[in-house]
Amino acid sequence: MPEFHPGDWVESAVDWLQKHLGWLFDFINTVLSGLFDAINAVLGGAEPLLLAGIFAVIAFWLRGLLAGVVAFVGFALIDTFGLWSEAMSTLSLVLAAAVITIVIAVPAGIWASRSKTVSAFVRPVLDVMQTMPAFVYLIPGVMFFSVGTTPGLLATIIFAMPPGVRMTELGIRQVDSELVEAAEAFGTQPKHTLTRVQLPLALPTIMAGINQVIMLALSMVVIAGMAGAPGLGERVYAAVTQVQVGLGVESGVAVVILAMYLDRMTGALNARVSPLGRRAAAKASAMMGRMRFARYKPGTAVALCGVVVLALVAGGMNIAGSGDEGKASAGTNVGKGQQLNMGYIPWDEGIATSYLWKEVLERRGFKPNLKQLDAGPLYTSLAQGQTDFQTDGWLPTTHKQYWDKYGSKMEKLGSWYGPTSLELTVPKYVKGIKSLEDLKGQGKKFKGKIIGIESSAGEMKILKDKVLKDYGLEGEYKVVASSTSSMLAELKRSIQKKEPVVVTLWSPHWAYNAYDLTKLDDPKGSFGKGENLYNVARKGFAEDQPTVAHWLKNFHLKEEQLTSLENKIQDAPKGEEQKAAADWLDEHKGFIDKMAPVPGGKKKQGKDAGKAVNVGYFPWDEAIATTYLWQNILEDRGYKPNVKQLDPGPLYTSLAQGQMDFQTDGWLPTTHEQYWKKYKDRLTDVGPWYGPTSLELSVPEYVKGIDSLEDLKGKSDKFDGKITGIESSAGEMKVLKKVLKDYGLDKEYKVVSSSTSSMLSAIDRSVKQKKPILTTTWSPHWVYSKYPMKKLDDPKGSWGKGDKIHVTAKKDFKKDFPELYGWLKDFHMSEDDLGSLEAAIQNGGKGKEKESARKWLDSRPGLIDKLAPVS
Repeated sequence: MPEFHPGDWVESAVDWLQKHLGWLFDFINTVLSGLFDAINAVLGGAEPLLLAGIFAVIAFWLRGLLAGVVAFVGFALIDTFGLWSEAMSTLSLVLAAAVITIVIAVPAGIWASRSKTVSAFVRPVLDVMQTMPAFVYLIPGVMFFSVGTTPGLLATIIFAMPPGVRMTELGIRQVDSELVEAAEAFGTQPKHTLTRVQLPLALPTIMAGINQVIMLALSMVVIAGMAGAPGLGERVYAAVTQVQVGLGVESGVAVVILAMYLDRMTGALNARVSPLGRRAAAKASAMMGRMRFARYKPGTAVALCGVVVLALVAGGMNIAGSGDEGKASAGTNVGKGQQLNMGYIPWDEGIATSYLWKEVLERRGFKPNLKQLDAGPLYTSLAQGQTDFQTDGWLPTTHKQYWDKYGSKMEKLGSWYGPTSLELTVPKYVKGIKSLEDLKGQGKKFKGKIIGIESSAGEMKILKDKVLKDYGLEGEYKVVASSTSSMLAELKRSIQKKEPVVVTLWSPHWAYNAYDLTKLDDPKGSFGKGENLYNVARKGFAEDQPTVAHWLKNFHLKEEQLTSLENKIQDAPKGEEQKAAADWLDEHKGFIDKMAPVPGGKKKQGKDAGKAVNVGYFPWDEAIATTYLWQNILEDRGYKPNVKQLDPGPLYTSLAQGQMDFQTDGWLPTTHEQYWKKYKDRLTDVGPWYGPTSLELSVPEYVKGIDSLEDLKGKSDKFDGKITGIESSAGEMKVLKKVLKDYGLDKEYKVVSSSTSSMLSAIDRSVKQKKPILTTTWSPHWVYSKYPMKKLDDPKGSWGKGDKIHVTAKKDFKKDFPELYGWLKDFHMSEDDLGSLEAAIQNGGKGKEKESARKWLDSRPGLIDKLAPVS
């Protein structure tokens, strides 16, 4: 039979929907997450015991005094576990899913009960919804909505829908047909027959369906946790993947308490809202005679008063207690409460570095949210911008499949450890097994199993697809996928029993310090070369959070530091990973200041602090960038800079007359030759800080085969015969005529004069549309940082030699500002740094040049001390 893969069609359909119906998914995401957030804000904002009291009053109203007491004790127990917030998130998730499910399921069930055609169509759909593994629903959920609440809610709604529809249809169909006929005989309209006869009589069955909807929704909490939804599911998932037995039991008990409460309350609600239920309850109470007090339930008004009073008290306490959260000290409050979303794969180095960064970021004034995810959902979340960064990117091999798929939507923020290695490992007491080649024919010794980790891990793919095949181990060994924690638990059990075991492992790993293990040699190199561990962020993170991005790029750990951090966390009680990371940080004095230096550090005053400095600039990009950079530096050093924009002529005249102190954009010896010749006896050349500059033609990098001015010959059709220029008065436009003549292009191309801004707009449009364009540009310029442009080589040297950019000042500048003169004389910038500074100012927008330069400077802690050192 030929192979048939409908899954390929589904993937194509998902891609198409993502591209064309993004607005619809955004709307669905807004509705679902908004409903959850609203419910969670109510449930999560109150004092735990007061909210437990409210739940107890509801139980008292529905089932009696004993139920109220038991409910209070149960919820108080959840609070003692330290799982109150997670339990309320789970309850919010269940209630949000139940509300949406009921709103859809009940009308669908009514429609199916009144139409055999609809019933016949709905039944197989419900069968598929109920029998399809719930995990499958997470895949498109994560693709459309990323990780978080929405995929979990969506999977929960789909999974919980069938009993709501089925029981509603069943309840209405079971209403005695004679009663319906009697109502119709007396002239009752169909809609009134439904609302006054069928629904009241079907209500017990419908309520039973609603009860099942809520129970099924609650059963989905673990799966929702796998998709990044908050709550007990996240804790249960963490306990399963990290083999935290205590946390698993506590979280499981909390789920059971919620399940029993919701089950009993929804069951008892039928007795309150259904006529048949009220009649049955009254009959049961009458039969108890003098013991009726044991089944006493307060009236609705009394219960409502109790709930309102407790809610008001809880709300008042919440308002009074607000604003008590700890904050970073003023000197280290870099984040100022900004939220950052972090994700981590439950691998030891990922856990260790993630909690380390969470602690560091909190000490620096940020509010980091940390979420555990598998590799696939985590990289999807990064690509969709829902997660800001993660610290455990194994590249170029282990996570290659995710980088190949999402690399264009993510950023590497530096390698912090490497090289690593992937390997198979056995305990040292297993004799005769030193290499992967030694495993051949030894399958029985290991029961034919290799204990693996998560099936999504790149190491597992390499092991199955390449290593076993290269060493002839296919068929003899079966790779058992589990989790990292399960693999380590199996390794520990086997060592305790002195049993042979072969496991997937990697270096660095704390297991090599904890146990006597043998790394199996890989003479064929099937596992590939060692990798580096990278910080990986969403696209645009470095631009949005330049300071944090700079910290991550400069973050490094030695193997000794990493393993000691991992051991610290391993030895800590479960659930106290961050406290262990904090203790490790405290033991390594000064490490946080190297890891996350405060921008600017302690403000150091210069020797001439308090002096006013007049700085001029003309509106060229490099002049704007460096002028506002130095304005920030001088303010930090206690100077009082006054910045003023002038054209080149007036600015040089002002410097010569001593009205201006300095400017940073003197193009010498050519561009500003006329001003230098005129005023050089009254000026100071402090020195060049950049050079040489260059004039050039450039094209986008995607234009292939055009790398030199010589390559333009005969290619004018590609560019519509145009060279997009700048102002016709610019010196570059005059030189360009000579360039075209030297290369024989003067009759093939027409130079279109415009303006610098128009030329840049043309580049922006062409790059967005992937169209060829040929433009005049120059270096340095931010265009090379923002767009994928390449400079065309000039083998004939027709553009001439480049200038250098100098700081020029008034004649007595060194005498009046000796300290500042020294700083400016030693000032230098690379093309990359200048381009990134110019791009930051461009992205910041007009009127925010100073703030943009400040942000750029803050993203490079320690730079101010290099540019303006103070002893």
